[in-house]
Parts: sequence; structure tokens; C-alpha cells
Amino acid sequence: MGFELFIAKRYLTAKRKQAFISVITFISILGITIGVMALVIAIALITGFQGDVQEKILDSTSHIMVPCLDREALRDYPQLISQIQKINGVVGATPVVHGTVLLTGPSQSDGALLKGIDFELERRYSQWLENLESGRIPSADMEREGVLLGREMAVRLGVGVGDTVDVLAPSSRLSPIGLIPRWKRFVVTGIFNTGLYEFDTSMALVRLETAQKFLNYGQDISYIQVRIKDVFQAPKIAEKIQEIIPPSAYVMTWMELNESLFSALKLEKNIMFFTITLIVLVAALNIIATLILMVMEKTRDIGILIAMGATSQSIRKIFFLQGSMIGVIGTAAGVVLGLIWCWLANVFELIKIPVDIYQISFVPFRIKFLDLVLIVGITLLISLLSTLFPSHRAAKVDPVVALKYE
Repeated sequence: MGFELFIAKRYLTAKRKQAFISVITFISILGITIGVMALVIAIALITGFQGDVQEKILDSTSHIMVPCLDREALRDYPQLISQIQKINGVVGATPVVHGTVLLTGPSQSDGALLKGIDFELERRYSQWLENLESGRIPSADMEREGVLLGREMAVRLGVGVGDTVDVLAPSSRLSPIGLIPRWKRFVVTGIFNTGLYEFDTSMALVRLETAQKFLNYGQDISYIQVRIKDVFQAPKIAEKIQEIIPPSAYVMTWMELNESLFSALKLEKNIMFFTITLIVLVAALNIIATLILMVMEKTRDIGILIAMGATSQSIRKIFFLQGSMIGVIGTAAGVVLGLIWCWLANVFELIKIPVDIYQISFVPFRIKFLDLVLIVGITLLISLLSTLFPSHRAAKVDPVVALKYE
């Protein structure tokens, strides 16, 4: 251990007559600790919220959507799907038929989006289809066509597995008495829960062939939904898909579909990081004040050290190390306390939020390693920069002046 580090550690532990400096040192460490703790909690909150919403959205919807202005352009969709699946990075592509309908149950009627999918293909990519809350997936061998309902919708309609619901489509069919709306009775075969409130309250799922027939699509489909390995490669893969689809079709990524939501979350995260960093800056001012008071208090000691042969660089190093230790101790304590708080908040679900507004029932706290490194790095940098002026001032002490009255 160099004598500079030894003296810096001794200065951090004040004697009785230096109790005031000791208090300021404690306040400096406490300020850094609170600032870092607040940063860890705030960034973990935003990251957890964004990640959970993103995960639920991507699990319930497609990563890339290929709709068409002219639905007949997707009539030869099996061949188009085969070409899309050959693109590097694509996990799977499935056809979808959808339309707005009115569902009527024992309790009430409610609007919904009737979505026809290939259950055998879709269940490979959607975990919530494999783990239905109750019931089973509709099959072609059932006596009556089946439908899957979201949990929230089933509650509002007052139905359960085995009950029936009437489905009314806006498209009309010709009858002896003229044009009448399309109507069909479905049996509820299962209830799903994706965790995404908007999806669970507005979606009814049926077999692809059933939706094509009921919504009068014939052999056409509404769009092709594509799932990929890396969701952040969606723009690049979308460009490749655009090259092989018909001119009347277009491509939309999950980023474009939810652009406003994720842009707002990203902006909020950056603003929060900048705002709470100001707390660390204020704490750094305490470090400057502490070291300046320490230099004034230790002027005699500095003069003796210089008279004994200590260089200006050694004096500068003593106070630099002292400020660095304040920053390191405060940063370490803040990180530990912040991570403990995040763990407790996740285990006990401390922050509840309205599920119908935010899509999740409580705020999860997740901290990314790179975010943690950034927080620690910026805090230590601010702490180290705050030592430059006091240590420079200490190195300029004139030993003759310091020992003049000794």
C-alpha cells in the first residue's frame, strides 16, 4: 500500500475535532448512494415495463405483417408463404383471415375481431396457445364450429367452455327475403390468456377455413403473419419480403405497428436518466466541498509532507484517492440497494397499475447489464472529475506558509 492511499484512508476517518468534516463526508457518500439507487430503480422500471409490454405484444401478434390492398393478390398464399419461409431469419409464416363481428352471450353483446388462423402452425410459435387457461383448440371433427375467447371477453359475455355464442358479421348474404347479415352460432371450446389486456378483450379465434367461409373470403386471406428469430432484424427482413410479394401487397413490422408506444417509452427512459443524473451531480458538489474543507483543515499536514520530500503529484494523488473512495463507496452502496429494491418489488409486486390501461397488472423491474455499466461508469466519472480542483489546490500549498507559525 502506497503512503498516498494510507493517508487518504486515514483522512476519511476523522477525529473528534474533525467531526464536522466527517459528517460532510458521510453526506457526500449518502448523496452518491441515493443518486445511484434512484438511477438503478428508474432505469429498471422503464426497462422492465417496456420489455414486458414488448414481450406480450410480440407473443400475441406477428413480428411482420404482409397485408394487401387487393385481397385476391394473396390468393396463391401457400406458394408465397413457402418463399417467405426460405428467407434467412424467418421462423415461420402463417395465413390469417380477420373481420369485425358482434358476439352475443348470455350476459351481453360485444364487438370483437374474429380471427381465423391455422392452429396447428400457430401453436408452434405462440406459447399461450399451448397453455390455454381452460378447454382446447377447435378442430375440424367437431359437431359445431368452435371458437377460442380471451379470458376478459369470456367474462364480459358470461360464457365458459361448452357454452355457445352467436356471431354476427356485417357482410350480408342473399336469402328469399333479401339481404340479411351473416349469423352463426359457435361453441366455446377454450379460453386463452395472453396477458395482453387489449388482445384478451377483443379477440375471438376460429379455424382458418371457418373464418374464410363465414366472412365470405373464399380461398383468400387477409394477410400473412411472419415470425422471425431476432425481432430487431424486422426492418431488414421486411425489405427482403417486399422483393418477393405482389405489387399490391406491402409489409409492416411490429416496430411500425407500435411505433408511438415504444418511441414514448424510449424518450421517457432517456429523460429520466438525464434528470436523475442531476442528483449525482449535486452529490458531486458535496465531494468538492468536502475535499476543499479537508485541504483547509490539513494545510499543516500538507506542508509537513512536502517538507519531508513529498511531491506535488503525491499530494494531488492523496486527495484524488480520497474523493475516489467516496465515489466508489457511494456507487457500490447505491447499486446494491437499488438491486435489492428491484428484487423486492418483483417478488412482492409492489407497484400495481391498471391492467386495462397499461396491459400489465404490475410494473416489473429489470436492469440490463449495459445499463448498469453505464450508470456505474457515469457516476464514477463524475466523482473522479469532482476531485480535480481540490487535489490541484492541495498540490499548490506552499510549505513555508503552511509551517510559518508552527
